Amino acid sequence: MPRSVLNKTELFTLVPPSEAWRILSSNLDATTRREMVPLARALDRVTVKNIEAPDNLPSFVRSTMDGYAVRASDTYGASEGLPALLRVVGEVPMGQAPELSLSPGDAVLVHTGGMLPQGADAVVMIENTQMVGDDIEVFRPVAPGENLVQIGEDVHLGEEILPSGHLLRPQDLGALAGMGVVEVEVTARPRVAILATGDEVVPPSTRPAPGQIRDINTTVLCALVERAGGEALPLGIATDAYQAVLDAAQHGVKIADALVIIAGSSVSTRDITAQVIDQLGEPGLLVHGVAMRPGKPTILAVADGKPVLGLPGNPVSALVAAKLFLVPAIYRMAGLDAPRPSTVTARLSQNIPSAPGREDYVPVRLVERDGETWGEPVFGKSNLIFTTVRADGWVRVPLDLGGLLAGDKVTVILW
Repeated sequence: MPRSVLNKTELFTLVPPSEAWRILSSNLDATTRREMVPLARALDRVTVKNIEAPDNLPSFVRSTMDGYAVRASDTYGASEGLPALLRVVGEVPMGQAPELSLSPGDAVLVHTGGMLPQGADAVVMIENTQMVGDDIEVFRPVAPGENLVQIGEDVHLGEEILPSGHLLRPQDLGALAGMGVVEVEVTARPRVAILATGDEVVPPSTRPAPGQIRDINTTVLCALVERAGGEALPLGIATDAYQAVLDAAQHGVKIADALVIIAGSSVSTRDITAQVIDQLGEPGLLVHGVAMRPGKPTILAVADGKPVLGLPGNPVSALVAAKLFLVPAIYRMAGLDAPRPSTVTARLSQNIPSAPGREDYVPVRLVERDGETWGEPVFGKSNLIFTTVRADGWVRVPLDLGGLLAGDKVTVILW
């Protein structure tokens, strides 16, 4: 199937976010690495093949109540006025197979989860009995199979219990443990190399000199990658030199399943990023510029099946672009569709201006007033990370709207 690639002469034409994602995703390879992991480390991992039950569950008929194992026919017609009198001939110890069997008129004490003795076909709840010496009186009849779990009632031997491409949840791990499955084959966590660039960028541990800024984006993107189920591989900070960026990027593509290059704020740095990305593998650049704010300078590419993203240096721009493109790419590499984001409906507290032809993503703080949820826009430039810290989510202004009005009901996409 041919790859979907934009003509190189169109690379500086802004593409709507949905179309940008379509182009990127259609060029990603569907193959994923796989590995065996212990069950204790399989939470939120994705199965790579169908898992079939290696046994019946339960593997023996067991009681669901504390009571007496009986032959159901021995209780027919029993009532409080005319109880059935049965001989108690023993007890089934928990965790052991019973060594006795029932004859007509016999009863055996069993506990919840205990194995049913041979000859019994029902359990009478202990509340419906009364001891009379060594015997019991049964005040209510039971039907065959009552208060029992049958062999394979939960899962039958050979039954598919989990499909391939399934995100493992706590209850799934419990079910596998109950079947004796102690390790699972899953897709390997996608490795995402993250390269910051810029002569003005220094590590967070360094006190910036005049004109310098601490690297915020690597920390943010590493956290996003980890939350999406990937493994972040920070590559450090490269200077604004073509060869330095190229060397680091080539190393990142070699060791990881995806690469993110965070460009500096200057136009020349963004040009270097685009040139480097287009040298990393085929088909190269796919999208250079997305019709969105913040995040317009975003670059999307694929290098020999691996996604490569060039993100703007401004932290809010990088965060928004990563949420839109990097996070779903990680899910795709793990064999999943990205989950639908959590949303809240709120009434907008003030106007949000926009321009037709682009999507705007505006941080919003949620507040409660008179029993109604309101969304308060947190306006600020895209290099101000605390606009997102002070917000609970964002509002998307569609391409075809010139803004949103105070009082409008909007969907807030929660962080």
